[in-house]
Amino acid sequence: MKLLYLAAFRAVMLTGTVSAAAEVLGRSQPAVSRLLDKLEAELGAKLFERRRGRVVPTATAQLLLDEVERAYVSLDSLKTFASRVAEGESGRVSVAVLPALGLSFVPAAVAAFARDWPRTRVLLNVQLSAQVEEWAAAQQVDFGFAEMPVKRSGFRTEIFSDHPYLLAVPRGHPLAGRGQVGPSDLRGEPFIVGSSFTAMGQLLPQAFRTSGVPLEVRFEAPLSMAVYELVKQGVGIGLVDPYTALTQADERARLLRFAPTIPFNVALLRPDARPANSAAEALLERVASERDRLMARFPG
Repeated sequence: MKLLYLAAFRAVMLTGTVSAAAEVLGRSQPAVSRLLDKLEAELGAKLFERRRGRVVPTATAQLLLDEVERAYVSLDSLKTFASRVAEGESGRVSVAVLPALGLSFVPAAVAAFARDWPRTRVLLNVQLSAQVEEWAAAQQVDFGFAEMPVKRSGFRTEIFSDHPYLLAVPRGHPLAGRGQVGPSDLRGEPFIVGSSFTAMGQLLPQAFRTSGVPLEVRFEAPLSMAVYELVKQGVGIGLVDPYTALTQADERARLLRFAPTIPFNVALLRPDARPANSAAEALLERVASERDRLMARFPG
């Protein structure tokens, strides 16, 4: 099977039409159609239904696209590796980080790192944890940070952080002076919840059910930074990961311990086959130092 067939297939799936795919690939529309025909003939399966000049992907095409995307991740990894070899191992560091750490915390560490390594290029990819795992498994980054539990292989896993979520309340809230609260203290309070795909999104409703207290969901926001900003605007209360909570703290909100504890466990992912990189190790040391400095402010 030629990569050109797969390139044509992928372009059609991503653009939606043969003509748009032809423009992306720099080929004629009939040439792209012939490539699709050859791919279908080789596979012995129908990938598209032709309807009034349009192509509609079949279920088989959707399944094939998932595998093709994985192949393209591996090809990107090879390209990145070739660039690293050409530039020298310490000339470039590639990192993938979940948003809770990638929007503010890791950039601060990168800024400190840059003062000691001014000629090193840092590629900071902020992705959801599942994507971070995929990139680490494909050996595409020097290291990554993802929320646990991880589901893929191809990398070594170390615990990077295990500080729990904090409850953020508006400054004037009746509970603002408390050190710790639980579901029984929050009956009837308008809650801002995070994504249901995270550990917090699943454990928070469970904690309220166990306490026999209804969870009054008023807003839902997929990122802690959005939850925190809504709390600062005074529209409700919400759990915020400790990195977002401490890096974005200001006078408009108060941070309280929440019981039962909702864990925010972050793993450091080290790809198995990634070449050693002294610059990456130096950046990791800086990130760890930044973590220790920040978590010293964690509410007692």
